[in-house]
Amino acid sequence: MTGRLAVLGSPIAHSRSPLLHAAAADVLGLDWRYDRIEATEETLPGLLAELGPEWVGLSLTMPLKRAVLPLVREHAPLVDRLGLANTLRLGERPRLANTDVGGVEAVLRDHTGARRAVVLGGGATAASAAEALGRLGVQERVVAARRPEAAARDLAGLADAFVPLDDVDLADADVVVSTLPGHAEAEVPVPGAVAAGTPLLDVAYDPWPTALGARWLGAGGRLLHGLDMLVEQAVLQVRVFTDADPDVPLPREAEVRAAMRAAVGR
Repeated sequence: MTGRLAVLGSPIAHSRSPLLHAAAADVLGLDWRYDRIEATEETLPGLLAELGPEWVGLSLTMPLKRAVLPLVREHAPLVDRLGLANTLRLGERPRLANTDVGGVEAVLRDHTGARRAVVLGGGATAASAAEALGRLGVQERVVAARRPEAAARDLAGLADAFVPLDDVDLADADVVVSTLPGHAEAEVPVPGAVAAGTPLLDVAYDPWPTALGARWLGAGGRLLHGLDMLVEQAVLQVRVFTDADPDVPLPREAEVRAAMRAAVGR
């Protein structure tokens, strides 16, 4: 399979996606060229219109996960449920998919049925995290955001409560997912002690550990690496790019995952 792919977003220079997809292509014997392309909500329509038949697919990061929806006719059901897409399979029938949910779900699979989970942040990744926690059978999902009213609107139906970020109670959480950028982490009131081993998945990964992650470890919690979520969602993207079905495992998928993890130092 020959073709071009890229990750689009702004800023995009830091993205590890080219490393991940190059590793997958090497294992699977795919002749792929995967680039980074700076793109904003304003430039995305023109960029999509200029893509030629050699293009296989795109990974989409902020701020494009919502902006892309009206530009592509065919959506996977999960995309319409959340109003978010991070993957575009091109070709004769371009189709949007969301693999962020599956990425979070894979990392947190050992915590199925947790009583109370807290998601920090109210953006696109927070919506995917809340959906993943629901799929894992979490009984109560709380979203803590700088603007809880806006989060309640954007994430309607994905959480049981929306609270201010600087007033969230993490001491009673069984699992925490942070989708915050680094500059917002200082607002989170980490308790002096948490139940031993309580997991925090921090989707940020540079630097590592994040300031929030370091405080969580200091309180006795367990820190789950954001790169693990990035790898898992990328595995699902490769499924979409090759067979268009995120539920169908790749040939040699264990080798693909191992190569991806090695490519980003995991």
